[in-house]
Amino acid sequence: MNQNTVWKRDGLVAEVRTSGSRIALLHLDATQPLVLEGSAAAIWQLVDGARSESAIIAELENQFDAGDGQLCAQVEEFLRHLADQKLIEPSGSKL
Repeated sequence: MNQNTVWKRDGLVAEVRTSGSRIALLHLDATQPLVLEGSAAAIWQLVDGARSESAIIAELENQFDAGDGQLCAQVEEFLRHLADQKLIEPSGSKL
């Protein structure tokens, strides 16, 4: 995946947040929700149609006090998983 890709949430995704840090997502064409917690929920919150993949990684490295590309592979894999589930898609703009 290209780290310049700007991701946005799919318009057919319903989202429910708990008072804690859990987020339940359901694509309207899916039968099972996806529940996110911890770093997965943090990644979802950063997918806003404005930040590039590299900006998301940089923000997470700052939030979780990680550096030197420690999170890069995991974030890329998780974004790919969200895209495979049709929860996110490229916004069409590249930075």
